[in-house]
Amino acid sequence: MEASPTPDTTGFDAARLIEQYQVGVWRYLRALGCEPAQADDLTQETFLAVLQHPFRDYGAASTAAYLRKVARSQFISAHRRGGKVKVIVVEDIEEFDRAWDQWAGNDSGEARLEALRECLQVLTSRARLALEMRFRERGSRANIAAALGISEHGAKNLMQRAKRLLRECIEGKLQ
Repeated sequence: MEASPTPDTTGFDAARLIEQYQVGVWRYLRALGCEPAQADDLTQETFLAVLQHPFRDYGAASTAAYLRKVARSQFISAHRRGGKVKVIVVEDIEEFDRAWDQWAGNDSGEARLEALRECLQVLTSRARLALEMRFRERGSRANIAAALGISEHGAKNLMQRAKRLLRECIEGKLQ
């Protein structure tokens, strides 16, 4: 007589788990300091590790916290394997996780990112360019100033005003 497979009594759906939490895990790993390619790999390893054991979904907040814990473990293991134990700069991981929960909320930060996209359109093209050069291209203040034809102090002021406007706009949209 053939043994029948054990039924899934938890109602667990692996595809739904990955679809719902993959972006949040990836963003969390990036916030910990992973480069995009490493975050891709560690996100995949996180779900593989979770799916190798029985899993029960206890709700969005608990599941997200558990996945972050597994992802953090994968991150630390990867750095240890690479001999880079000292790379981890998060001294108080509980505080980091509280800040992450506050920032990302239940949607892995999608609402904040959408608000940011909308608020970027409010900025002048010069302010957008300055922020893109600084944060996307990792440009120096001197390079930004030269590209915009202004002084370094002018570039600093322009970026400070732009960041303040973005912060106010995002906060307004999220309230």
